[in-house]
Amino acid sequence: MEKPILVIMAAGMGSRYGGLKQIDPVGPGGQIILDYSVYDAHRAGFERVVFIIRPELETAFEAAIGRKARRFMQVDYAYQTLDRLPEGLRAPEGREKPLGTAHAVWCAKELTAGAPIAVINADDFYGADAFRKIYEYLSSAEDAPGRYRYCMVGYCVENTLTENGTVSRGVCTTDENGLLTGIVERTAISRRADGAIVCEADGELPACELAAGTLVSLNLWGFTPSFLPCLDEGLRRFFAEKLPANPMKGEYYLPFAVDELIEAGRATAKVLSTDARWFGVTYREDKPVVCAAIADMTARGDYPADL
Repeated sequence: MEKPILVIMAAGMGSRYGGLKQIDPVGPGGQIILDYSVYDAHRAGFERVVFIIRPELETAFEAAIGRKARRFMQVDYAYQTLDRLPEGLRAPEGREKPLGTAHAVWCAKELTAGAPIAVINADDFYGADAFRKIYEYLSSAEDAPGRYRYCMVGYCVENTLTENGTVSRGVCTTDENGLLTGIVERTAISRRADGAIVCEADGELPACELAAGTLVSLNLWGFTPSFLPCLDEGLRRFFAEKLPANPMKGEYYLPFAVDELIEAGRATAKVLSTDARWFGVTYREDKPVVCAAIADMTARGDYPADL
């Protein structure tokens, strides 16, 4: 079996934050969040990384992270563009927004064919424990007859919030074996002044509260090679059934693609839980918090100062 490949989704427009947040320095030596993700992934055993970007960002990404990552890993770039779609599909006329995280992963299919993949966001700090757990799973995962065996790293919702606004998370439910039974993408989760964690109403989803310890997805997924062909089918269904209702902004989310396969009985997803604290720059005001946390970890010796 081929060794797992790390796939990093970095083609988002960063509209809430402004600018190219994926290469904004947060470490004591000017490091970016991606430096820590690549470092942790390499320590876990990954030897190859594929960055999914917009074509116009390649020069900036290569200067900021690609050249450093090549010291440890093979580096490749995949491009998420609106014209990269399964044969016969076309993006809606006038659309500018990317088509979502599941489409982003599909855009890397030629570079990752035949290998298991771990998928992460470019602008989230996941922690070393998450990379160790997902690499270990993918190194031995094999699909069962008629059933694909995927995984995800689940975080306690209270460890994934920002004080500066709402966050989007896939809210998970699991069975007694730790397998994902459902995942609902909630686009506006926050902590109220009284400490309660709440989801705002979102389309057909009513407002609700989430208990501490509720597992959520931060788009840290592990897939066997069977997943990429499934995305061809999923994109076709999305274009036929979902996108017409919101042609300019509708997105095909990675959690939605996995949930479809689980509901159809075609896949399972083992939830690898972690108590790690998430750090991310969802809003510009988050940056000082992330910088302080990474400085503390560096002072403890978790990361070298000259990473």
